[in-house]
Amino acid sequence: MNTYDELKERGLIAQVTDEQKVADLINKGEATFYIGFDPTADSLHVGHFMALCLMKRLQMAGNKPIALIGGGTAMVGDPSGKTDMRQMMTKETIENNVAAFKKQMSRFIDFEDDKALLVNNADWLLDLNYVEFLREVGPHFSVNNMLRAECYKQRMEKGLSFLEFNYMIMQSYDFYKLFQDYGCNLQFGGDDQWSNMLGGTELIRRKLGEDASAMTITLLLNSEGKKMGKTVSGAVWLDPEKTSPYDFYQYWRNVDDADVIKCLKMLTFLPLDQIKEMESWEGSELNKAKEILAYELTNLVHGEDEAKKADAAAKAMFANGGISGDIPTTTYPKAELDEGKDILTLLVDAELAKSRGEARRLVQQNGVSVNGEKVAEIDATFTTDDYNEDGVILIKKGKKVFHQIKGE
Repeated sequence: MNTYDELKERGLIAQVTDEQKVADLINKGEATFYIGFDPTADSLHVGHFMALCLMKRLQMAGNKPIALIGGGTAMVGDPSGKTDMRQMMTKETIENNVAAFKKQMSRFIDFEDDKALLVNNADWLLDLNYVEFLREVGPHFSVNNMLRAECYKQRMEKGLSFLEFNYMIMQSYDFYKLFQDYGCNLQFGGDDQWSNMLGGTELIRRKLGEDASAMTITLLLNSEGKKMGKTVSGAVWLDPEKTSPYDFYQYWRNVDDADVIKCLKMLTFLPLDQIKEMESWEGSELNKAKEILAYELTNLVHGEDEAKKADAAAKAMFANGGISGDIPTTTYPKAELDEGKDILTLLVDAELAKSRGEARRLVQQNGVSVNGEKVAEIDATFTTDDYNEDGVILIKKGKKVFHQIKGE
């Protein structure tokens, strides 16, 4: 199976402007393609995962990725899929986030020997003269057409700022710039980016002519992959300081039954024949498929050692009822635990709840257990006297999230 057919078989492609052309480029290893990442946080998260896996997959087939960090576009904010305007960030915050992205992307993409590029659109967008930019790019965009774009339509009723209205033009300019400077001939993006990406192709056509435009292709990714799985307590990050390898493993271990095969196809590098064998699995076999998914993705993000630890910890917890040192842990001075900690404090300190109010609701909804016993009172207090036989206070949130408390 050639590379493009495999992308289709894995369910990664939703739409493309010229399928035959993109298939030829990718299969021959002649695509120089880009995917953009706006640095809105100091870590990538699972929403970026499918794009990173796709970049890795295409690079393995001989194509050249360009990871575009949106240091410039992040200062405006993409309205796509948003109900409100994104909170504006300082230049210093964006620069810090860019540095974090670069480090994490290197786990997926080989940037050595010019095999891939990492560029920041702040390098060209922030130095543009506003009037000159309007004169160069503005005549090539129809406001009527822009307002028909899905990314704007869903914001029109609530209010679309002029700041955000510029985002499509800036993203379109990115493709034009990458085409001219790096020979980028292919752009990828999620289904909420289709209008923005087509704007880039159209800008190249209008500025450089039909011959140049004929060299470019726009490919729409199936965004279902980044929507699958449900997080229990906020975003799931690729940074191990924000989401531990164990919690990352558990996120994928707990995806919906209907999503596990889709995730295996879209996000792992397991052979399709092996994945197809799992399509008929049910019950305990389906749980095994989830374990395989969780292990493969934890290995990809955090390495083999952490994947093995997370897998062993999960099996000890769920299969044998034991305790593992790899379960997320909060440690207090033993003297503090001797005096006692109330359950709301423990939940907030363990980051199982964002606030005492949320912690209170969890307890009131019978969503918290300690050492296997439901916590019924919001003022319940626990001390070292409550250690279980493994020397910890084990908190369970819901059915599948565990955290242990230790004294030192």
